[in-house]
Amino acid sequence: MIFLHQEITLSWLAAAFARDGYICGEEILIPVYLALRLEKPLLISGAPGVGKTEVAKVLSRVLDTELIRLQCYEGLDENKALYEWNYQKQLLMIELSRQGCTRGEDQPDLFSEEYLLERPLLKALRHPRRPVLLIDEIDKSDQEFEAFLFEVLSDFQVSIPELGTIKARQVPVVVLTSNGDRELTDGLKRRCLFLYIDYPDVDKETRIIRSKVPEAGEVLARQVAAAVNRIRSGLDLRKKPAIAETIDWARALVLMEARALEPNLVRRTLNLLFKDQEDVETFNRELGVEELCRQVINGG
Repeated sequence: MIFLHQEITLSWLAAAFARDGYICGEEILIPVYLALRLEKPLLISGAPGVGKTEVAKVLSRVLDTELIRLQCYEGLDENKALYEWNYQKQLLMIELSRQGCTRGEDQPDLFSEEYLLERPLLKALRHPRRPVLLIDEIDKSDQEFEAFLFEVLSDFQVSIPELGTIKARQVPVVVLTSNGDRELTDGLKRRCLFLYIDYPDVDKETRIIRSKVPEAGEVLARQVAAAVNRIRSGLDLRKKPAIAETIDWARALVLMEARALEPNLVRRTLNLLFKDQEDVETFNRELGVEELCRQVINGG
């Protein structure tokens, strides 16, 4: 298991990410490396679909440890994120006590660890091995929840009134992601290293496609990457195609025995790129299949 500081080097991390198929440069590797070495949370911002969550997944694989995920949403509170009491078990024990099924000296403490239900944050702090804790889409939660996270991200400990302060057995690797739906508080930002991930350029996305869909071949992979780049940069869409959708499109074209982009094949597979009818209409009105293929094939 790779966790000792002397075993984590920038070159090792780059090689590990490459072996896992995550294509990136130093603009991503260096912040990830520093977050690991400094044991600080990494806040990754960027549009949906650029690979933010994938960084946490790759880290869990290359570090050979568990990924613990907390999906954020409006109204998320500490009970859902940290712990809850097993009320059903507590009520059952109370009923057994009333019926005389337990002896006086065996009366349980209903707020002991036996009745504690771990949620992602507490599970990460109490994990016997250093896990990767993914706090996904933190911008969907409320500022009150951000404030609650301060203690966790600063001291890697939490306070449970009935049990006291629980400190992390090992400092988890923490990755937070944000789609930028709202401005995060300065208090949260100060506790994290920041990384912004943008959509890849044509060269990088070609490499990603070649890594994930090697059977696509160089010509088709580059044309797919160029087409998606043109769609993202040239159209005002409600939802720009994610990298995962680019990969799905490339796989579909391979299944259709395509060796290069052709208008008929593009027209029949566009549903893999667009997930909103308004975006389809925008594409057809402002660009169109024929023009897309012409620009990609002619390099303009």
